[in-house]
Amino acid sequence: MKHIFTAATLAVAPLLAGDLPIIPQPVKAEQAQGEFKLAPGLAIRYQTELKAEAELLAAGIENATGIKAKLVDTKLRIALKNPIELSQNGDSQAKESYNLEVSPQGVKIVGADAAGVFYGAQSLLQLIPVDGEKAIQACSIQDSPRFGWRGMHLDVGRHMFAVEDIKKFIDWLAYHKLNSFHWHLTEDQGWRIEIKKYPKLTEVGGFRASSPPYLDRWGSDGKRYGGFYTQEEIKEVVAYAKARHINVVPEIDMPGHMAAAITSYPWLGNDDIPNYKPQVYTVWGIHPYVLAPKEETFQWIDDVLTEVCALFPSAYIHIGGDEAPKGQWKQSKFAQSVIKREGLKDEHELQSYFIKRVEKILEAKGRKLIGWDEIREGGLSPNATMMLWRGWNHAIASIEEGHDVVMAPGSHTYFDHYQNNPVIELSKGPEYECIGGYRTIESVYTFNPVPEQFRGTPKAKHVLGCQAQLWTEYMHTWDKVEYCAFPRIAAIAEVAWSPQEARDLESFMTRLKPTMARYKKAGVRHFDPFNPGELKTRKGAKVTTSLPVHGNNLPEFAVIGNTKNIFWSSRGPQSGDHFTVALKESTSGPITVKTGGKGKQEGDILNKGILEVSKDGKSYKKIADFKEGTAKGNAPAGTQFIRITVTANQGNWLIIPEVEFK
Repeated sequence: MKHIFTAATLAVAPLLAGDLPIIPQPVKAEQAQGEFKLAPGLAIRYQTELKAEAELLAAGIENATGIKAKLVDTKLRIALKNPIELSQNGDSQAKESYNLEVSPQGVKIVGADAAGVFYGAQSLLQLIPVDGEKAIQACSIQDSPRFGWRGMHLDVGRHMFAVEDIKKFIDWLAYHKLNSFHWHLTEDQGWRIEIKKYPKLTEVGGFRASSPPYLDRWGSDGKRYGGFYTQEEIKEVVAYAKARHINVVPEIDMPGHMAAAITSYPWLGNDDIPNYKPQVYTVWGIHPYVLAPKEETFQWIDDVLTEVCALFPSAYIHIGGDEAPKGQWKQSKFAQSVIKREGLKDEHELQSYFIKRVEKILEAKGRKLIGWDEIREGGLSPNATMMLWRGWNHAIASIEEGHDVVMAPGSHTYFDHYQNNPVIELSKGPEYECIGGYRTIESVYTFNPVPEQFRGTPKAKHVLGCQAQLWTEYMHTWDKVEYCAFPRIAAIAEVAWSPQEARDLESFMTRLKPTMARYKKAGVRHFDPFNPGELKTRKGAKVTTSLPVHGNNLPEFAVIGNTKNIFWSSRGPQSGDHFTVALKESTSGPITVKTGGKGKQEGDILNKGILEVSKDGKSYKKIADFKEGTAKGNAPAGTQFIRITVTANQGNWLIIPEVEFK
């Protein structure tokens, strides 16, 4: 049955789509007179094949309002007062598209398919006020997605998370009309998917001896860490996502990022090289262990992917392909023999050979290969789809060759980057550390996934869509994942769904406020871009130093009034180096500087130096010498500047937890 609605039906007054609190912004939206009141006795009438969508809508309404809607199949032909009606027309509309009509007399959601009905329901739920009277503004919406791939990635190799948390996350992906969940399941630091034929992958590879704590990237917390998802748990997640029209794309990274697997079964690696000692790594970064191009290895890959494909119905299987060092292949006589046997030029072409073998394995199972842009090294496999994370030239070249691409560049979509000034974030505590970078919500929103030279051309069709990434080296807990994901997830959703020409940052930020209110009500931890905070130093202190900074251990941390955060230099202080604190308000009396950290950091003290003060920043007076890393002195009234001056070269680095003053 095909429904036809007209603006005249609702006496519609045309307004911008952005006037309705919906993210992502619909293609076309018009407000009308009146409102639809949600009240006890509410009914949802649905076509039989849309029962699951009706149940999810009813659950959403009950969660938002406390009202339990009655569900009625259209076959029953029961008279209903002011119902919500769900139907699909199956005509030539774009996949996932929908029409939503709200009037005082009822609501009609008509989708091109079940997914379209579901997305129409998500828009309806967003129109329910967060607080106050539960009435929905009358309106007319015609909507369809810009891209077919609208994704969110989650790395569980570095840190893994409870199934219930992942399901909650999937709910929010669906709420924002994202339809792809890229599940990164294997890493050098942990293998997280049960493979029944190879139990050691999880028994051995699923656990590491320790992890780096926050603010100590090469350190160790001394705690064994690990775990994995059983096949039953994976089936549960996949089914949960499918019900919400989300495709789960698994990633089994190869030939690199395979240390956990190689440690489990050492014959998988290049075991003919010197000092061959694979381990499940306890620090982040790129590691040397890669799969060997042996027939036994390819049989193992076939076996693993057989079980993966049985668990995941996704047409695409992600094989990673990124950051695969070539050093072990260069050392391996066997790997070199394969290069010679196959007539390859070098190790880069050996990687291409490896990926092509994996592609044939997947094609035999009726699946498509997708991998990070390094799969172009040595030549891209004929039917492979590339996921871009580095320079856009890789995407441009792939599109020119006729390959499909998914755009996931670090320049816009890496949510493990800071979303706020790192100095401000880190002043909140060590647990706010990120890998680096600076990726504001505005930066995400300005992303256009189609390279400029292809916009408006037939080749633009090769851009399947885009997604954002959550790499979890610095996300030890689920609340940190949420803090990094939200509200940037709303921005990537609008990039992926809404027409490029209709996107407007001011409108988005206006609509973001009620969306964030929903996050808050649901208990979702999130960053607040409207109140980013500011770094509060004692007495408005500003710091300058000639010493380079190690990681995120910034100079300002020595004057914020706590020792959770520290300044840490990245080299040994040299004679003449300084660390100068300029105060907005003057001080006087005792000044104490204790250098050095705890544990392995105890040695990073100042061996030779002086503590000085000044009223004008030009003429300084020494008030103490450093002895065993500590200096104590008294500053005269009117002191505006405190300076630590190094008087001799030293090899060890320098830590200053806090400059103590009144």
